[in-house]
Amino acid sequence: MAAVDARVDTGPRADGTRATPARRGRHRRHLREYLLFLAFIVPNFFFVLTFAYWPVVYNAYLSLTSWNMLAPVKDFVGLDNYVDLFTDPDFLGTLRVTVVFVVGIVVGSMVLGLAIAVLLNQKLVGRGFVRTMSFAPHILSGAAIGTIWLFIFDPNYGLVRPLFAAVGADSPNWMTSTTWALPGLIIVYLWKNMGFIATVYLAGLSNVPRELYEAAALDGSGAWTTFRKITFPMLSPVTFFLVITTTIGTFQAFDVLALMTAGGPGSSTTTLSWFIYQQAFKAFDAGHAAAGAMIMFVVLIIITALQARFLERKVHYR
Repeated sequence: MAAVDARVDTGPRADGTRATPARRGRHRRHLREYLLFLAFIVPNFFFVLTFAYWPVVYNAYLSLTSWNMLAPVKDFVGLDNYVDLFTDPDFLGTLRVTVVFVVGIVVGSMVLGLAIAVLLNQKLVGRGFVRTMSFAPHILSGAAIGTIWLFIFDPNYGLVRPLFAAVGADSPNWMTSTTWALPGLIIVYLWKNMGFIATVYLAGLSNVPRELYEAAALDGSGAWTTFRKITFPMLSPVTFFLVITTTIGTFQAFDVLALMTAGGPGSSTTTLSWFIYQQAFKAFDAGHAAAGAMIMFVVLIIITALQARFLERKVHYR
């Protein structure tokens, strides 16, 4: 027993206790685990700071300067860029167009996507094929979507021309009309987004307990009552997620808009994202472009916070 004590007793430590080989082994293991944790987390932390947060900070600085993106010197002008934007009628018009664009696409996509999901959740012939086809527009490139819809909207040869002809009307010049260009773009983005939204809703519908529908049927509930009291409340987490992501994605919409209208005719389809592009890469005005980007950033934060504040109250997590 004395020999065992001599082997494990390594002398007193600073706190008066004695360190044993087992304790030293645990300490070394914990140190290795901590170092391994740092080895994994530090590079990720560095990349997040470099590619996510630093661009926002630098953009905020650029929004306070006057810089033509060519001169090496940036002149500090404070809040002048923001004052210029909010006193410019054209920029205020851009904000109005952006609001109509975002609200039309978000509301329309959610309604159509949910309707398609409920329809495809039924036992229909060819349901799998229809699901695939409804999701296909989401994975197409913006160039392909724009090209397809430019042909569809062509007033002379497009696929919508017979629809107007059937009611005795001429097909409008969708992309060259200040009246029809924005509704046309909204239609294209609805077609692009609703398949993805329907797919996500379908995943949510598959998790709704069938017992709830059976109980509703026994109570004599109709289809609309069942949807309003069971289906939609059970889909509230999915709806909450889709509203936030669709809103953010719509604010950033650019590719199809650039190909089909390039913000025109005039400024009838100039959204905030297109305005930022014009200021930065056509006018070479980095200060106003950065100020526009910061306005979009702040607006998105406010909208997301409001959605999280008020919509999450109605979310039912099961």
